[in-house]
Amino acid sequence: MKLNFAHLILAFCLGIMLTSGVLIENVQAGQPHMDAALGDLRAARHELEVATHNKGGHRERAIAIVDNAIAEVKAGIDAGE
Repeated sequence: MKLNFAHLILAFCLGIMLTSGVLIENVQAGQPHMDAALGDLRAARHELEVATHNKGGHRERAIAIVDNAIAEVKAGIDAGE
């Protein structure tokens, strides 16, 4: 996978969040895979947001699906605590 500047910024922000304790409580709770999935979904949503808009409505539907997946992962993290 080719890394671009947006991916590097996302990785940097996640690193800052982990070291500041924002995400560390979930990692300590034994949910590193859920946290990783959440980060990946947020990155996917960003990529969809910056994509060109002319996609016959598929881009917008994909964003809605990713938003729903983000909500489900957050609910799963909360349920697993």
